[in-house]
Amino acid sequence: MKLDLERIEVDRVVFGQENSFADGVLTIDKEDLLENIRHDHRITSLEAEIVHPGEKVRIMPVKDVVEPRIKVDKNGMFPGFIGKESQAGAGKTRVFSGTAVVTTGNVVGFQEGIIDMSGPGADYTPFSQTINVVLTCEVEEGTEEHIHEEILRILGLKAAHYIAEIGLDVEPDKTESFDFKSIAQARNENNDLPLVGYIYMLQSQGLLHDTYVYGVDAKEILPTLISPAKVMDGAIVSGNCVSACDKNSTYLHQNNPVIEELYQRDGQDYNFVATIITNENVTLGDKERSSTMVAEMAESLGLDAVIINEEGFGNPDTDLILNCKKLEQKGIKTVLITDEYAGRDGSSQSLADAAVEADAVVTSGNANEVIELPAMERVIGHDRYADNIAGGFEGSLQEDGSIRVELQAITGSTDQMGYTKLSAKGY
Repeated sequence: MKLDLERIEVDRVVFGQENSFADGVLTIDKEDLLENIRHDHRITSLEAEIVHPGEKVRIMPVKDVVEPRIKVDKNGMFPGFIGKESQAGAGKTRVFSGTAVVTTGNVVGFQEGIIDMSGPGADYTPFSQTINVVLTCEVEEGTEEHIHEEILRILGLKAAHYIAEIGLDVEPDKTESFDFKSIAQARNENNDLPLVGYIYMLQSQGLLHDTYVYGVDAKEILPTLISPAKVMDGAIVSGNCVSACDKNSTYLHQNNPVIEELYQRDGQDYNFVATIITNENVTLGDKERSSTMVAEMAESLGLDAVIINEEGFGNPDTDLILNCKKLEQKGIKTVLITDEYAGRDGSSQSLADAAVEADAVVTSGNANEVIELPAMERVIGHDRYADNIAGGFEGSLQEDGSIRVELQAITGSTDQMGYTKLSAKGY
């Protein structure tokens, strides 16, 4: 399955009287954007602002981040929400590189996060480096939390699709081609190379802990194969409110670095055979079932080794370890990617579960580390939630507007797919 990502490099984004792109400048008709994405009668106010890297701006609480992408034939992007399922993952997809849609407003749950566009906090979030179109959306008082989340989720997807459509008449700056082999091809080519797979764990622990695959809540699925190209076309959408540091926003699913790295080294160091998505469950019985199916599927594919990443911490650590143990017991080598909650001094147990089989682990940082975020000139959203969001505590928000929080509160700071600068070296 071949997918071409046609990238348009963006230097600046501005609001104007009409939609256009020229000389690196993306111009968005703000009023037309807001009119086209206002999709629910419970939205009481909706505003759009633009922030560039380096500005003294804080965005919080952040619900989701989405990269503007659209199929050149207008079908297939975000299947199950906007596009047609049959079209995702093949053909041509136009991308406004360096930009993102960020959704904010009154907090939905308590685990939304912070994006600082400058200062020390900017070093910990990848989204300080994107030009962000920030949507501040408020809903009717009394709207249930899961409905509030859905409203913001759809808002972000619609805005990303609307903005990307501006690029349909623009000549792309470069094209990245991904020609993913079938499982049969991957198994039969370069027979001297090990067969490697990717176990892609999705947050699915219940209400406000949801991830969507083709529009279906992942807790309703069993482990299954998915084309990596479909992931790039928005087949996986974030719908959860787990801790900001390791929540895989929709943007990170679209730009999954594990998939991209496995593709780049395919046929050189190994044969990249398959991507298996699986859920993170609440009950032990459900965890046992899904992990057993993952191990059996990997065994049936003849895999020699897999990479596994989780999303979230605590309860999902058991899913991660069960997957690891059952795969290793079948002779399939595992490498785990996870962050740590090791206490503020780093001396506590890093994961809530462990096993001797988990002997190859890549860390994406300690989410309990405390950081001081200086006051910004402007806050988009509401900084009053600083004491209440995950990673915050009583007194986090200072009188001068500065914030003292754990890295847990910073969006994407310890991303468990490795879209972060943090790691550690074992000795």
